[in-house]
Amino acid sequence: MKTFKKSLLALSFIGMASMASAYEPSKPTCIAPAKPGGGFDLTCRVVSTGFERAQLLDKPMAVKFMPGGVGAVAYNHINKVNPDDGDALVAFSSGSLLNLAQGKFGKGLDENDARWVGTAGVDYGAIIVSSDAPWQTLGDLVTDMRKDPTAFVLGAGGGVGSQDWMKAAILMKASGNDPKKMRYVAYEGGGEATAALMGGHIKVYPGDIGEMKGQLDAGKVRVLAVMSPERLEGEFSSIPTAHEQGFNAEWTIMRGYYLGPKVSDDAYEYWSNKFAEAYKTDGFKQTVAEKGLMPFYMHGEALDEYVKVRVQDMRELAKAAGLIK
Repeated sequence: MKTFKKSLLALSFIGMASMASAYEPSKPTCIAPAKPGGGFDLTCRVVSTGFERAQLLDKPMAVKFMPGGVGAVAYNHINKVNPDDGDALVAFSSGSLLNLAQGKFGKGLDENDARWVGTAGVDYGAIIVSSDAPWQTLGDLVTDMRKDPTAFVLGAGGGVGSQDWMKAAILMKASGNDPKKMRYVAYEGGGEATAALMGGHIKVYPGDIGEMKGQLDAGKVRVLAVMSPERLEGEFSSIPTAHEQGFNAEWTIMRGYYLGPKVSDDAYEYWSNKFAEAYKTDGFKQTVAEKGLMPFYMHGEALDEYVKVRVQDMRELAKAAGLIK
């Protein structure tokens, strides 16, 4: 009997020790690697608002902005300054993966230097002009671009080889022009590009449909086409795809989060489990929809493997396009 009680006591202490070592964030934070107003901001708002509505965290999640290099500054920070910070989720998109595939995040840094932990959903590229622009359809725009491509300045949140550049290149190719000769201005994030569009500094913004919700609701921009395989449902259902207007222009954007490469397994599992819980809640699903994203739910090791495969595929595409050797 005494031996049995001692065993129970020992198990009790082991359980307490296990509970004590379980990870719990003290300052949960989402880092948006750009200035406010763009897609990374939107991605952080999904997790901060979505987790709050789903009542998954004891403390509110802060959003911190870390612009520079369209994600490069944040990736270097999480590797060289706080690689083991389990409190900090960092937003990423397919554009981030494209930059990693091309080695744009710094020498020696690749897709293996992060722990990919959860997704927010997917978005799609969009061809956007200001609300007072003369073009009502993608066909109208392409017709004018064919007449004088040099009269068109396109701009977006990323340099040559970025996903926004790729979307611009796809549009130029669809209009029969050489993408390498297009006039393109790179901005630090979608917020700056949107401001440039409304200010008349650029004529076309090949952005993302999800981040345009606020500007569309305010009547400040017009979306000529969404770059999705099929017409979207819900509030974007009235916007035609490029395909249905006769143009082969498609671009899907995944949005999600990563942790530093040296984050503990406890912290990684904590966040992975939180995303698994979030995907089942109405509060998170509602937030995803409100931010203009479509459901795409993956977390933990499955996402980590998926991202690494996708980056390798992008690397091969970049080589084929002559962007890297």
